[in-house]
Parts: sequence; structure tokens; C-alpha cells
Amino acid sequence: MHYTFVPREKHAKAYGRNLRISAKHAAFLCRVIKKKPLTRVKRLLEDLAEERRNLDGKYYTKTAKEMLMLLNSCEKNADALGLDAGHLMVHASAHQGTNLRRRRRKQNFGSKMKSANVSRRCRNKQKESGIRQKN
Repeated sequence: MHYTFVPREKHAKAYGRNLRISAKHAAFLCRVIKKKPLTRVKRLLEDLAEERRNLDGKYYTKTAKEMLMLLNSCEKNADALGLDAGHLMVHASAHQGTNLRRRRRKQNFGSKMKSANVSRRCRNKQKESGIRQKN
């Protein structure tokens, strides 16, 4: 599988496949949380899920709940690898998932259901060796 970002140092990852969320909303939230500390991202997603904070007038409740579940999984993977949770940065990406059909008699095929593939990586923010720089 091709990843959008592979750091050189030790990192934790979590991958959600065919999540029943909008790929457009997931990509928007990934752009918002990319390269931010884990604690800030977690607080933002919890606030969005409980509708205490909004982004551009929307709460993205369903997407925020699914992404929070993936973030918790990634955090536990980081703990298992021995990474310090206080020094983790989040990298996230979302892509269109498999085309799923609801089998009904609507136009002989049924309607399409939303799905997205979401990838999470947490890496130490103290080490910048994973990013390639031009000389």
C-alpha cells in the first residue's frame, strides 16, 4: 500500500478502511489537523463531536467521531511502541473509499453509500529527520 508520508524515525499508525463517512468531510478535517500536536487534535475532535466548536459553520459530528476513534487507536499504538504521547505530531490523510451500493429498486441499482479510507500517523515532533530537505 502506498502511504502519503513515511517518516524515518519510529512512528505509530492507524488505518480506517471504508468508514461510512464523507470523503470530502474527512479530507477537510485531515487538512485542519495535519502537523498539529496530538493533544490539540484530540481536544478539537472531541469538541466537534459534542458540538461545542464548529468549523466554517459545520460540526462534522459523524466524521469527527470516526476520526477520534482512529486517533485513540493511533495513540494506543504509540504507547505500545514506547513513544511519549506529549511529544507526538499527527499526520492524517483521507481518500475516497470503495463504491458501496444500497440494494434497493431505485433505478434498478440502488443508491450509493459514502465511504472513505483514512490514514493516521503519529511521530515525535522533536525529531525533524523524517522530513527531507533540499540542500
